[in-house]
Amino acid sequence: MYKEFGIPQQIIDLSEEVEKEIKEEFEKIDKIKEKNSLKVLMACQKYNLSDMHFGTTTGYGYGDIGRDTIEKIFAEVLGAEDSLVRNQFISGTHALTVALFAMLRPGDTMLSINGKPYDTLDEVIGLVENKSSLKSYGVKYEQIDLIGNEFDTSKIVERAKQGNIKLICMQRSRGYSLRNSLSLENIKNIVREIRNVNKEAIIMMDNCYGEFVDTVEPLQMGVDLMVGSLIKNLGGGIAPNGAYIAGKKELVELAAERLTVPGQGKEVGPSLGANKQIIQGLFFAPQVVANALKTAVFASRMLEKLGYTVSPRYNEKRTDIVQLINFEDKNKLIKFCQGIQMGSPVDSNSIPEPWDMPGYTDQVIMAAGTFVQGSSIELSCDAPIRPPYTAFLQGGLTYEYGKAGVMKAISRLLINN
Repeated sequence: MYKEFGIPQQIIDLSEEVEKEIKEEFEKIDKIKEKNSLKVLMACQKYNLSDMHFGTTTGYGYGDIGRDTIEKIFAEVLGAEDSLVRNQFISGTHALTVALFAMLRPGDTMLSINGKPYDTLDEVIGLVENKSSLKSYGVKYEQIDLIGNEFDTSKIVERAKQGNIKLICMQRSRGYSLRNSLSLENIKNIVREIRNVNKEAIIMMDNCYGEFVDTVEPLQMGVDLMVGSLIKNLGGGIAPNGAYIAGKKELVELAAERLTVPGQGKEVGPSLGANKQIIQGLFFAPQVVANALKTAVFASRMLEKLGYTVSPRYNEKRTDIVQLINFEDKNKLIKFCQGIQMGSPVDSNSIPEPWDMPGYTDQVIMAAGTFVQGSSIELSCDAPIRPPYTAFLQGGLTYEYGKAGVMKAISRLLINN
């Protein structure tokens, strides 16, 4: 059937060879999946999840017991005091923006300790001029770059000692940078170093792409506040949209009052029929994240065997679902992304091309034949069109679909070279 799908025999043979090599990595992923599945199941039972919680509210959303129960379950699963899980968030970037504006006031300073955040936050912060940015409200921004793939601990500690920083932020995933994603051990260590000299600063984590990759989350490493998208890991490919903010109760409440209205906060916000999809997405998330990780491991080994530089390598420990493939060639990058689209269930006949996407400084190509628009827990591949022409592959609702998509992309890459 792979031949009917347009996969040449040489790729089929290579995939069979690769699957024998990556078997041990799959076993490690399955062990993490099992622990996270039990964690979700126990949280659902602790808060007596019931059919009545799948109901809906409209208008103001007062008394939405389903919404409130879901937020308790998310908090339990993530190791948080409280969480804000809403379909009123349009993206992870929106949730990050709400959190930043909730925590920061004119004259405050925010410090990014792993270099510049993801491109879509450029105008939020004011790195690119925007009249609605934090900068326009008088919020100051500083950053400390990584040294290689490590925190510049001495510089971070020295800056934290000065005590005039309101918020210290980290981004777990690499975004469109070529650095490694942050490991939980590195996060734990840097939080400890900061707390030794500064007890007051809010430590916030952009956790997109990182949930359920391990059995613990950054909040359990000492982070105060954590943000992520529901069309990535925790939505399980089922949540139609939305995001979450989780952490210390008083900080979550500040975020809620920024999203809705001061004085009403979490008490308002209708679920509009999304409760069942959101909690069912969380229920499936451990399995779906495991499938995404298996797809990434498979892709990493396949592309490495074909001579491309990949990160992480197939047998390296992962801290998010993102797989980098360095093509060193613009046309190869575009062809691979187009192949991912051709291997997708939705819009497989569409051919993505680079375009000037809002929020990005370079042209971007995005392949995502997904059931939820823009979902990157479903198989997707995107890249800024800039040297060294690196593709960022992520997702795969099932390993079988992810494997087929990767093989289709490699086939297109080889046929057109």
